[in-house]
Amino acid sequence: MSESPTVELIDVKVWKNRRLILDVPALNLPAGETFSVIGPNGAGKTTLLRIISLLDRPQSGQVFHDGEMINSGRDTLKRRRQLAMVMQNPLLRNASVWENVLTGHRFRHTPREVASNKVGEWLERLGISHLADRNARRLSGGEAQRVNMARGLVLEPDMLLLDEPFNGLDQPTRLGLMDDLWQILQEIQTTTVLVTHDRAEAQALSSRVAVMLDGKVEQIGDPEAVFTAPDTEEIANFVGVENILAGEVIESGDGLTTAAVGEGVITLDGQYLPGEELLLGISPEAVVIEDPSGLGSTASVRNRISGVVSRVFEMGAQARVVVDCGFPLVSLISGGSAEDLRLSPGVQVVASFKASAVHVIRNGEASESTTDRP
Repeated sequence: MSESPTVELIDVKVWKNRRLILDVPALNLPAGETFSVIGPNGAGKTTLLRIISLLDRPQSGQVFHDGEMINSGRDTLKRRRQLAMVMQNPLLRNASVWENVLTGHRFRHTPREVASNKVGEWLERLGISHLADRNARRLSGGEAQRVNMARGLVLEPDMLLLDEPFNGLDQPTRLGLMDDLWQILQEIQTTTVLVTHDRAEAQALSSRVAVMLDGKVEQIGDPEAVFTAPDTEEIANFVGVENILAGEVIESGDGLTTAAVGEGVITLDGQYLPGEELLLGISPEAVVIEDPSGLGSTASVRNRISGVVSRVFEMGAQARVVVDCGFPLVSLISGGSAEDLRLSPGVQVVASFKASAVHVIRNGEASESTTDRP
């Protein structure tokens, strides 16, 4: 594919019914990355995508593609021909799969043989060659979305824009399509923007993630940083850091801090002043549930807290376990582990997690570790 672009937004604002629905002071998308925008419904994700894709223009601010500011309708039309957008609901023509995927090349008057070779290649890469002669309106949801993606990718765009492409698909179909798309994106290295409300999709596909809330991009970073070290309590709640605990520093030393949380104590990395109040976040995936006998325990882990199971929620291959440790602690473990431990309300367990798994949520003004201070 041709060299991917860089997109930059500066002081972009969009109003609707006199309400500010998008406010982006600065956003830059480097060439070749897969950039996910996540947030709840109504956060402004699709509005942002439409601005990036030049389908809409902001009421104020500047949009650059390849370092050139997009001003006129002629600039917009020229640039949009180099983009491909895959929507949540495939709008397929009442024609064969082959004809649907060929549509863009017909508009571009691509030589017939060249276009046919490209269509055949992308039908094969997306695993739908056997559907080439089938009417596109008689496909399953997953098949239709694969055709939709092939229709965009066959044009070899400089930028691929995906608006909730997996929404509404059953779990096996969704996972299969995500896996194939990930492989394709690794190969083609085309700048890709994915809009989704699903955290797992963003984690699986992205090199960077942006969290949007109320029309603003609140945090941008690599997936691990965003999902394990959210900047604010509001972001933490959205990205699934269910354990948000208020603590007060007891003592610090040797790069570690102990804090009183409820009726218990937690050890975390960093040094804070005794008496400081901290808001601590711990992802449920970081909390391990163990048998209190100590068999198979992770002895090197700083935090090993005894507790009693309050609730167990089975979630397919996983189980969400709530433990009363003098404060509520949520753990996400495999269903097999929950069964092996015979977890149910009232069962005594040990919850363990590393000191490095405890993240101080700053909310823009919380205290910094003394090891970070000049």
